[in-house]
This record gives sequence, C-alpha cells and structure tokens, in this order.
Amino acid sequence: MFGIININKPAGWSSRATLSRVERLLRPVKVGHAGTLDPLAEGVLVACLGPATRLIEHVQRMPKEYRATFLLGRRSPSDDVDSEVELLVDPPTPTRAAIEALLPRFTGVISQRPPAFSAVKIEGQRAYKLARKGRDVETSLREVEVYAIELGRYEYPEVELTIHCSGGTYVRSIGRDLAEQLGTAAVMAALVRTAIGPFRIEDAMNARSPDEARLREHLQSPLVAVPGMPLLELTALQVHEVQHGGLIKVDHLPAELQGFASVPEGMLAGVDERGELITLLKVVRPGWLRPSPNFLQPA
Repeated sequence: MFGIININKPAGWSSRATLSRVERLLRPVKVGHAGTLDPLAEGVLVACLGPATRLIEHVQRMPKEYRATFLLGRRSPSDDVDSEVELLVDPPTPTRAAIEALLPRFTGVISQRPPAFSAVKIEGQRAYKLARKGRDVETSLREVEVYAIELGRYEYPEVELTIHCSGGTYVRSIGRDLAEQLGTAAVMAALVRTAIGPFRIEDAMNARSPDEARLREHLQSPLVAVPGMPLLELTALQVHEVQHGGLIKVDHLPAELQGFASVPEGMLAGVDERGELITLLKVVRPGWLRPSPNFLQPA
C-alpha cells in the first residue's frame, strides 16, 4: 500500500495512539505521520503509508491552519490547560478592538520562543522531558511565518483565533505573547488543526471507528504530498534506470519544464505511463536527474 490518508485525530488522543489504530488494520504496512498534534488538540493528522513515509518532510513543510481557543487572565507552565493553571489577581479585560489592534504584530516572519513543554531539543533532550523533571527550561527564539491571524469569537475570558502559519509555529506561544502585550496572560484551552496544505478537516476520516475498507476508501495518491511539483512522465527505459538507482538522462524536457529543470535545486515528480508516482527527481546538472527518493522495489 502506497499513499496518504487524511485523519481527524480526536482530542484526548496522542498522535501515536491515533496512528496505531491504522497500523493494526494495515499490518505489515509501515505508517508514519507528518506533524504531531498534542493530546489536547484535534484535527488533521496526515498519515503516510508504505513508501509514502519518505514524503513526510514534504507534508511537514506545508502551511498549517488552526483554530485556537485561549483563556485570558491565567497562566501555566505549559501555556495550556494540560498543566496547573494559575489565575491572575484582578487582570485587565481587554476590548475586542485592543486585541485586533495587536494582531498585525503577529503576522509575517516573527520570532517566538517555544513553550517549555515542547518537543524542541535542549542539549540533546526534549524540552518537555526536562520541564517535567522540574528543571528551569528556556528555549531559544526561532523564526516562523504567520500568513494570517484573525480574531473570531471573543467573550472574556475566551478568545478564539484562526491562524494560518508555517510548519514549526507554536500556537500556544502566539496566545501567550499576545496576552503579554495586552498586559495579562493566557493559556490555550482548545486547538483544532483545520488544514495542512490541501488536507482539510472536512475531508478527514474519523479516527474513532476505522476499518480497512474505510481506510482504503480514504487512501489518496502520494502525489497529493507534492502539490505543485512539476510532473515528468518517464519512459520505460528511464523507469528501468530508476529501479536500478542510476541517474536519468533527459535530452528533451517538455517545454513547460525546461526553465524549471535548469535550476540546480529544482525537483520533479517522476511518474510512469499510468501517472503513478515512482520517484522524485533532483536536477544535478543540465540534462541529468537523480532519483531521490525512489519508490520502486530494486530489480
């Protein structure tokens, strides 16, 4: 089995537990996922099956969309409600206009500090493991990109934000930092990932009651993991070269690909005559492409 399944992870489940349900039904097919969701969160979890696990990095780079609910006037070590929440004494009650006025500061390329309870590594160890041991954890600032941020429902203390952002963005940090600029604090109470690239929550498979038939029904072509990547249909001889791990010589690229393939860092999706993905092709020099990764079984 070779493809992608868009799964709706329920709140309260770990990403690993969600994926394990799929693995049990599809053994011995290898299953991986792109973009871990904390147990508190729900929503889109992209499962990559079989050789498609080698496409995980491409899915991880896709833009993400979240709907997050924060509670103002409180703080916690994890910046969410999964650790002990402390209520502030007599915190301010920001107006809707005050919140909206600050949102532009959180769009574009911004610097943020991941929460202490996060998967970032400090001296080779996950930050959350150190934090759980009672260590003082200070993560390093990192640059992320927020494409858009919108204020939805606001009924103090609840603030709902819709956030479109790059991979690696910590939504908890956005809520924490926004509240700080409002002169208060905030914890995240709920998080829904509504999209990763083309994978939308309304199209996702319910993870609570999967069966093999439903999994196969939701199985998508691995090409959905590389949307926008130019396609190159390979000849039978070129497919043979891919299978043996050799470079592919391309004398005559289609006109629409010629300019693209002259760029050294360019990549193409190599498909066979049926339009099925068999490899990704890296341009190594004019006229020569290297298959990497190769999804064909060695001859």
